[in-house]
Amino acid sequence: MDAAKLVVQREGYNALSFRELAKDIGIKNASVHYHFPTKGDLGQALAKRYAEEAKAFLEGLSLIKEDGAETMRTYVEAFRLALKNDNRMCLCGIMLAERDALPGPVLTEVERFRSVNVDWLREFISVHRPKAGEVELGDDALAIFSAIEGAQLVARGSADIGMFDRMMDRYGSAGLFPVW
Repeated sequence: MDAAKLVVQREGYNALSFRELAKDIGIKNASVHYHFPTKGDLGQALAKRYAEEAKAFLEGLSLIKEDGAETMRTYVEAFRLALKNDNRMCLCGIMLAERDALPGPVLTEVERFRSVNVDWLREFISVHRPKAGEVELGDDALAIFSAIEGAQLVARGSADIGMFDRMMDRYGSAGLFPVW
């Protein structure tokens, strides 16, 4: 699963090949098929694990108002780390770009990752903007998540992590983030 995750983060879901994966980790192709009968099964397991890891990470972040700027920077850093590690993308972000090629169960897990993030961001924003209405909270949370994923994609395409950092600073100073 770790080797498959690296392939998808680096090259996308469509590049995932059981033959190449087996070769990369030094096992037989049939061994991969034994655990994951189809590419969709593997993709679903990858996206599910990624969403669960994200949920656990987010549950560990502080929602205390006084910790807000540090929490927001920690959240952004999680996306930055993918770029720092061989200019990779967020697994679910790159998979969302290939939405039409994803089997339904894979897409369900990818969308769960998005929901986990947007739901957490909505809760985080509500602490820092307590007078915001439900629609505003939802729209702001989706805007922040989309901005970070988009900045990651643009920075990756330019192979320039500094570009990501500049975009995050700009979003923060422009007020997109509730605190920065």
